[in-house]
Amino acid sequence: MQEKIFFYYTNDLHSNFNNWSRAAAYFKEKRALHEAEQTSNWLVDIGDHVDRVHPIAEAFMGKANVQLMNNLGYDIATLGNNEGITLSHQDLFHLYDEADFQVVCSNLESMTDDQPEWLEMNTTLTSKGGVTIGVIGLTAPFNAFYHLLDWHVSTPFDAINNVLNRVTKKADIIILLSHLGINEDRAIARKFPDIDAIIGGHTHHLLRTEEKVNETIITAAGKHCAFVGEVILTWDHTQNELVEKEAYTTDITHVAKDLPTEQLLMELKEQADDHLSSPIVHVDEPIDINWFKPTPIMERLTHTLKNWTDADIGMLNAGLLLDYFSAGTVTYKDVHRICPHPINPCVVKLQGNEILEVVRASLTKDFMELKLKGFGFRGEVLGRMIFSGIDVITDVHPDGQEFVKVITYQGQALDPEKKYSVATADTFTFGRLLPEIAKSKSKRFFLPEFIRDLLLVTLKEYFSA
Repeated sequence: MQEKIFFYYTNDLHSNFNNWSRAAAYFKEKRALHEAEQTSNWLVDIGDHVDRVHPIAEAFMGKANVQLMNNLGYDIATLGNNEGITLSHQDLFHLYDEADFQVVCSNLESMTDDQPEWLEMNTTLTSKGGVTIGVIGLTAPFNAFYHLLDWHVSTPFDAINNVLNRVTKKADIIILLSHLGINEDRAIARKFPDIDAIIGGHTHHLLRTEEKVNETIITAAGKHCAFVGEVILTWDHTQNELVEKEAYTTDITHVAKDLPTEQLLMELKEQADDHLSSPIVHVDEPIDINWFKPTPIMERLTHTLKNWTDADIGMLNAGLLLDYFSAGTVTYKDVHRICPHPINPCVVKLQGNEILEVVRASLTKDFMELKLKGFGFRGEVLGRMIFSGIDVITDVHPDGQEFVKVITYQGQALDPEKKYSVATADTFTFGRLLPEIAKSKSKRFFLPEFIRDLLLVTLKEYFSA
């Protein structure tokens, strides 16, 4: 006799609820079908469900996301970096207190004396036919951030080594919920053949059907629930072994919305708007923004960043502010709408010659007009870099390209060999946007504060009527 076992999953929603009620309709239909057929099925999430870019996530610090998952009947979830490092220690510690599902993360631990009651290293499920499935969860080890929030994330290989033997002793099938990214998933599949299926996320990769590495299948469904995933495992009770493993992702953007879920989203949005409506300041005139020219608000914000971090120099890209502030009462909702990014302040050490290269790169047309997606940035284009603590004198080539003539610090030319502390957005410590910043061996991150927390300070200090 053969038994089919089903796992449905979401990954990297990032609080983008445009397709959430469609996902609800899809999963409700599938689960009703399995209930009628008496087949085993579970619904799991692979992390980054929470993203404070959305007012619902911001107002309730992720707990409304948990409510939405409860409403859909999730069985298991693991954490992404957006749950892990964009919330304060206490907010994450209590994020899943009301969860009706299990939270499995094999490589996360609190650095304080207490561990969250909801945190499980692994769990075991049992199918209707008596097949046992061991579930492990892993999240990306961004310890430069986690340690500042009193959490530690062990490396994936170490975590698997610590837990896998224990799980294999009591499970017929092993599933890994991996918020690590496609390259890590492939490496794990090569090294740990006992893992039957890896359900992945983090790098927003979309696999329409399973990818096979040795005998392990890998699957992932992109981002924002435009696609959802399904894993089908076939167990042969006569042979007492897993005989088939399949995975698919399905485009649900055409699926009709589930009306009760849509109603719940509307109610949560209204509650969030009310929660975020507390006044911050009153301004007599509109505060303009411009992505490609210096403005008073960006200059003041960059100055606040420099002073708040006690750095020599501050630099921020103007694309961080998405819209202008209207005259009148400015609320926290306005601040969140205009600066929604989960981006933290950061200070790096750079030599004078490296600062020159950073400034040159940041004033190119390609940089300013880059439509960045990721690294915490939730805007349209990066925009012009604004500076504090240095004077940047530029000119324009005949072809219209701006170039740097001279940079001075405290009235003197930058010393090419001297190291300066530079405050900026942590966006630039990742990838290759500004290599000198990314490669700096001295990085100090400030958590849990976001750039918008410094925007609040700036508004109160410089723009209050």
